[in-house]
Amino acid sequence: MASSIKDDEMYERLREEGNSKEKSARIANAAAAEGRGTVGRRGGEHGDYENQTKDELYAQAQKVGIPGRSDMTKDELIRALREH
Repeated sequence: MASSIKDDEMYERLREEGNSKEKSARIANAAAAEGRGTVGRRGGEHGDYENQTKDELYAQAQKVGIPGRSDMTKDELIRALREH
């Protein structure tokens, strides 16, 4: 299967920063399609996870399809959302 990464340089940089493979691919592909500046301006809209309630975090986890979210603590939801 051929790589579906459209911006290999950005993907590698994101992986080195500790982002998951899925998140790195999603950001790199969006940057290739829309331009890095557009994606960069859009980033960070989720706010500070620590200031959100567990219910708010759960809703976000549900929205992005994180498995096992119903059994997670607030800290586990934060970790899962950051790694997604």
